[in-house]
Amino acid sequence: MKILVTGAAGFIGYHVAKKLLEAGHEVVGLDNINDYYSPQLKYDRLKELGIQQNAAAEFLSPCSSQSWSAFKFVRMQLEDRVALPTLFKEENFDVVCHLAAQAGVRYSLENPESYIDSNIVGFLNILECCRHHEIEHLVYASSSSVYGLNKEVPFKVSDSVDHPISLYAASKKSNELMAHTYSHLFNIPTTGLRFFTVYGPWGRPDMALFLFTDAIIKGEPIQVFNHGKMERDFTYIDDIVNGITKIVEGEIASRHESNQLYKVYNIGNNNSVKLMDFIEAIENSVGKKAEKKLMPIQPGDVIRTWADVSELIRDYKYRPNTEVKTGVDKFVRWFKEYYKV
Repeated sequence: MKILVTGAAGFIGYHVAKKLLEAGHEVVGLDNINDYYSPQLKYDRLKELGIQQNAAAEFLSPCSSQSWSAFKFVRMQLEDRVALPTLFKEENFDVVCHLAAQAGVRYSLENPESYIDSNIVGFLNILECCRHHEIEHLVYASSSSVYGLNKEVPFKVSDSVDHPISLYAASKKSNELMAHTYSHLFNIPTTGLRFFTVYGPWGRPDMALFLFTDAIIKGEPIQVFNHGKMERDFTYIDDIVNGITKIVEGEIASRHESNQLYKVYNIGNNNSVKLMDFIEAIENSVGKKAEKKLMPIQPGDVIRTWADVSELIRDYKYRPNTEVKTGVDKFVRWFKEYYKV
């Protein structure tokens, strides 16, 4: 298939693009390469896909030494209502895997406009392009953040998501509502994936695993929010990517017949891990104890997440299963190699 992967220079997008290329698909990657975190990390991910940064850092070209002939990269804003439809018209995609978004819960308190621009306006533009260019299937990233103040665990897809506690979470719930509308009105098969705390090599520098590993190696204190009384369903990147690709490659003809064009799934490890146990796993992998600075809970944070993945198992015979210790070890090895520690 010919697949558009948005957010291809991002953490999850990079891994998904690579997996799809390895499976023999033709992939067009799209990203605006913003400065929410180090653009150099994004350029380095793209280099792994055979795209290199030129001297001006504005345009990217194939890297002759390791180029994927089936990969093309386009630098573009999702909000561009002229360039995006032109790209769809020129490339004639079969499937869209929409992973681009303004990420981060706490950053949404400081820069709310970017979440509306990228996550709402950008998503509308993607939906419109899918509508007008006969896209077979739209797979898009949602988030466990939509569960907000829900108390019952594990979180089920059937649970109410009416109480988001960050603009980021609200934008992701909005995406699900918008996708439902377009599936209903225009017969577009859409699948939303609620990711649960994804971690692993090439991860984002604003995520806890990255921040903790960096600080512990440097001998600096780590900030432990809610005095460590938090739990997360940590999900290793390979598990997320394998789930995404199963859905992207999955047969969807039956969804027209059953009138189930709109679907949402949890993708998580189906296991809630205490934050202090997660920190201990990092300490063991690094070989050094952390100096912990206990802090109050931050606005927008939830205390516990835990994914019920029964619907994913039922429909795709798939469930994530990487243990935290294994995933953390792989991340720390990558971190030390990438930063030459």
